[in-house]
Amino acid sequence: MLALTAAGGAAWWRHRRDHAGPAGATPGDAPPGLRHRLRTHWSTASRGERLLTGTVGGLLLVELVVALLAEPNNFDSQTYHLPKVEHWVQQQDLEFWPTAIHRQVTIPPGAEYLLLHLRLFTGSDGLHNLVQWAAGVLAVLVVARIAAQLGGGRRAQALAAFLLATTPMVTLQATSTQTDLMVAAWVACVVTLALDGLRRRSGPATIVALGAATGLTAITKTSGLIGAGPLLVLWGLAQLRLAYAPHTPPAATGPTADAVTAGAPGATATLVGSGSGPGIGAGSGTATGAGVPAGAPTDADAPTGPGSGLGATPGAGAGTATRAGGGVGTVDGGGGGPRRTARGGPGRGRQVAGTVFGSVAILLVAALVVGPFLVRVTAEFGHPLGPPRLRESIPMERHDPPSILVNALRIGHTALDTPLEPLRRAAASAIVAGAEAIGVDPQDRDITFGREMFPEPSWYPDEDRVAFPLAGTLILIALVVAVARPARILPTAPGPVRAYAAALTVTLLLHTSMIKWQPWGNRLLVYALTIAVPLAALWVDAVLRRRPRDGRRPVAAGLVVTVLATSALAGVLAVSYGFPRRLVGAGSVFTTSDWDTRFLRRPQWTEEFRWAAEAVRATDARRVGLVQQNDNWEYPWWLLLRDTDGTPPELVALQSVLPDRPPADPSSVDAIVCTGSRRVCTDLVPEGWRLEFRDYVGYALPPTP
Repeated sequence: MLALTAAGGAAWWRHRRDHAGPAGATPGDAPPGLRHRLRTHWSTASRGERLLTGTVGGLLLVELVVALLAEPNNFDSQTYHLPKVEHWVQQQDLEFWPTAIHRQVTIPPGAEYLLLHLRLFTGSDGLHNLVQWAAGVLAVLVVARIAAQLGGGRRAQALAAFLLATTPMVTLQATSTQTDLMVAAWVACVVTLALDGLRRRSGPATIVALGAATGLTAITKTSGLIGAGPLLVLWGLAQLRLAYAPHTPPAATGPTADAVTAGAPGATATLVGSGSGPGIGAGSGTATGAGVPAGAPTDADAPTGPGSGLGATPGAGAGTATRAGGGVGTVDGGGGGPRRTARGGPGRGRQVAGTVFGSVAILLVAALVVGPFLVRVTAEFGHPLGPPRLRESIPMERHDPPSILVNALRIGHTALDTPLEPLRRAAASAIVAGAEAIGVDPQDRDITFGREMFPEPSWYPDEDRVAFPLAGTLILIALVVAVARPARILPTAPGPVRAYAAALTVTLLLHTSMIKWQPWGNRLLVYALTIAVPLAALWVDAVLRRRPRDGRRPVAAGLVVTVLATSALAGVLAVSYGFPRRLVGAGSVFTTSDWDTRFLRRPQWTEEFRWAAEAVRATDARRVGLVQQNDNWEYPWWLLLRDTDGTPPELVALQSVLPDRPPADPSSVDAIVCTGSRRVCTDLVPEGWRLEFRDYVGYALPPTP
């Protein structure tokens, strides 16, 4: 809360500073206020931009309603996300505890740290879904900024936000206590901060922010580092390039003026820059264009002359960019940036050293965030990545090219799955036959999670496995075009587009070579989907603005519009009929009771948990032992065994997978509750106790005196 307050104050101060009138100006001379500028921005937006923005806003509001009304009912949350929070509250510290569910202590707890604060504030889980919803809002805002940083105009930014917000996996996770959307938001923060360093030197504040975002990624889910790492490398290379560049580059403080204000119909753009750079005479460049359709490239999009903006010959002056009816932006020609000599010298050496020290500082700040957890894990299991069962279950255990190829094809098949059964079956058969042809078992345990079998349908709007064929296809097309022909996406700045596409390609290669295929692997790709969406938006925007030639534009534009309409429909259907939280139909948040909502994943367990909890509460037991297996539900006990005043009981595990933390003695508890295996429960119940067990749930009580 303190960080939000400080950030909000700084943003307001910057707003007042940047839009204050000149000294001595009368109130009538002051620039228009924020409300007026927003109204002007909306009035100059095209119909398509308004539709895209309105769809995003509508979806976010509906998701907010679902997040507030629905009780947490994610499967993993019942097993380890939310029990982790309750254990912290019970023991009043973050140390590990004896447990049979190793994921309660070995999976990074960044998301649960935030849930813990809400739990302590409210005493319940009523606001827990808002954490992922807020992460979704953050991700939507950041992908729009990334699109602008890459050179996209207003329409491209709206497309980026639209494509992400309408992806069913994002829509469903935005109302969940899962963690994938949260790590995606942190990775996106790393990306946008890294892209700031492509054209200007990064200061201490940016370096600290990069380190914090990297640390938050690692403490939330370590797989997110696969997306953050390549962009951090790209940042470091860009900083070294700036150090060795013979001239001072433009030091734009954000998206270029053209990227921010592009897209207004009938707009007029003027870019003026003056000043001098090393070896370049003073001069100015002006570019104008009028009557251009929204988002269409003009000569103004390719400014010329010293100090004329991004991609031009660098100068030391500053420029302004204005569009009639479309707002005003600025392009800093570099006058505010650090000076250095044209060829080498002490300035270059200092900047290279600054880049090295900055890279080390990023790692140190990240270590401050994730370090305490890694120290606990290392002390407990002798390895920072946890026990062997965790290190061997999810990461790939084979890294030969054929195995990686088969793993990538299976991951792609699951991510792009559709309701078309013949297409799914044909593609899966081709992958299985191809794997066998190159000598790889498509069900090899070294490249397949647990006992799962490929293929597995993933088109259904389920928060844990729903596919994203529309956004995924657009992303793959954009990646190919950006690497092979980046000028077709953005003629004025093909270099950054290609570099960004190359970093994304590395991310996908790393993911498919490090993470085993699993039926719910699509949610592990949310971070990659998020940071790749801006590139897809730039490609779609390029298709829409391409001039007609030989009648091909209507076909391409028609296909793109069809895909966008289908994407909007998919997002609406996901939030309306998605599982396990939906607006309408069976299980609706408006018509389903709180307990039935919590058990929508396993409705047959509802009465069993209640039956056992009522029997234990009737004995006034204060210390209750837990008997369970690694994937059993523990969280319902924390709710059902509470006193009437909301005080939870003391729950202790009668099994432990932590070698140095022995479980509680069964004779030391007042009652025992069991889930899963009756045999395991029977083995742990003391002699003479009464054991009752149904299909999944049981309880044991000591003999009555």
